[in-house]
Amino acid sequence: MLYVVRTDQAAPRQDSQGAVEKFSNAIHSSEGSGRKGARSPASPAAKSPAPVVEDEVDVFLSKQPGLIDRPRDEKLLLSPSHIHTRVCRHPYDENYLREHSIKHLSFHSYLRKMTGGLDKGKFAGLENVSCQLRPGCRDHAPWPRGICTKCQPSAVTLNRQAYRHVDMVMFENPSIVEHFLDYWRETMHQRVGFLYGRYQPHKDVPLGIRATVAAIYEPPQESTVNSIQLLPDDKKQLVDELASRLGLVRVGWIFTDLIPEDLQKGTVKHLRNIESCFLSAQECIMAGHFQNEHPNPCKLSPDGYFGSKFVTVCVTGDSEHRVHMEGYQVSNQCMALVRDNCLVPTRDAPELGYVRESSNAQYVPDVFYKYTDSYGNEVTQMARPLPIEYLLVDVPVSTPMEPLYTFCATPGKRRFPVENRLLEGHIQDLAAVAAHIAQFTSGAANGAGGATSADAALEAFSDFHLLLYLASQDIVPLKETMAPLLEAVRTQNREMAKQWISNDQWQTFEQILASQGTSGEHRDGPQAASWTCQHCTFLNAVSSNACEMCGLPQ
Repeated sequence: MLYVVRTDQAAPRQDSQGAVEKFSNAIHSSEGSGRKGARSPASPAAKSPAPVVEDEVDVFLSKQPGLIDRPRDEKLLLSPSHIHTRVCRHPYDENYLREHSIKHLSFHSYLRKMTGGLDKGKFAGLENVSCQLRPGCRDHAPWPRGICTKCQPSAVTLNRQAYRHVDMVMFENPSIVEHFLDYWRETMHQRVGFLYGRYQPHKDVPLGIRATVAAIYEPPQESTVNSIQLLPDDKKQLVDELASRLGLVRVGWIFTDLIPEDLQKGTVKHLRNIESCFLSAQECIMAGHFQNEHPNPCKLSPDGYFGSKFVTVCVTGDSEHRVHMEGYQVSNQCMALVRDNCLVPTRDAPELGYVRESSNAQYVPDVFYKYTDSYGNEVTQMARPLPIEYLLVDVPVSTPMEPLYTFCATPGKRRFPVENRLLEGHIQDLAAVAAHIAQFTSGAANGAGGATSADAALEAFSDFHLLLYLASQDIVPLKETMAPLLEAVRTQNREMAKQWISNDQWQTFEQILASQGTSGEHRDGPQAASWTCQHCTFLNAVSSNACEMCGLPQ
């Protein structure tokens, strides 16, 4: 299984009973959600003083009737056939869900079910689980010297979550994932990326929500064949701001767990299945951490948030040894265990987590799960260890039949290099910008640098990674002038893109790119203008037959 770790995490160690004894608390420090209207879930008991601003898709779905029309059944209706009687089902109808193989209720269907009784949900509040002692109790000394029922959190019994906040993850086109997998194909090292897209209604599930992915941002990281270490990212706020101006938000994260089986056939090993695990405990904790950073604003919760729409996508091998994607979320109970630092992974069993035991520094409530034994009896078991399957919610992943493009696709044009890839031919610099822009300039035919073609300006800048580089580079400050360009890319407005390339800042930057000349050649393939000496590795001009450094022949 893949081992994913942040730089502020410590590696787990195992005690004599086979459980993890120590796991860093730093993973639970919030970095901010980066979404408008959402608040950090650091203290679930505190009420938000400001009004809760829900996501647009939630506001839209809350206004929909949600009723499902079904064909007229003459045996059940007494009215004449010429009278149009509307027969509808509720969005949480179990027979409808079973007929259409819908495994989980959508979140808004769950809300309709909770508020659909005679009491209209008066006694069915969306309470977030808390595993912490209630602070400020004056009836006794602080823990561990004292505790009472008023400040003691209730025991937690884990249940399989019947609903999910996102019902499907859809990548706009296959090239988004293919471009992400290029790094693994070249290095065989695993990779992590953050998904940027939008939340939209999903018509295949009653009152469902779909996360549509338009781009993948790859943060700073160090990876090997079986591990990934995320590094501090100074551009996180800039990326979120840029995405917001493009009409996108951070909707999830994606990682690879691919081991080649046959390079000639292009097959990979089938690692994740019912015999091993679908997500490891470490990955579930990471997913819970990210979901806590991106809470779901909800007016029906006294805390102002409930659950999360943040999704997890794993790229791994399927039963036919082909590369495919699997989507998940962790349950709200798992989010609470991760947020309150109660859940840690085990060292030698990736399919098992472990709930901490109470110590002088932290009180941990009892956590149970139920299972059916060989005699058919329901047994309650302490979650030490804990099968991770009790915390998972499946989310389908797919691509549409007809590809969609938030960023204009230009067949035959090379993509701008992806950020934070320290590989030959993948470095973001002025030469890479010059090579990319040269494909859309008047002098592209003969390889010379020229002014950006006004007709192709929109296609030239319709690249998330290029826009991020232009906003972050400090050679010529372009960030403050890019608002019209980002709006042009978002709305695919060619006229607005034409107007932007005439501003002074871009003209200055373009003059700098022109000075790159042919040195800005894109380096996706072998370098035709030079050759490397096999004796001293010196880079020589193609016109030279002998190495200029050591004098040996080519």
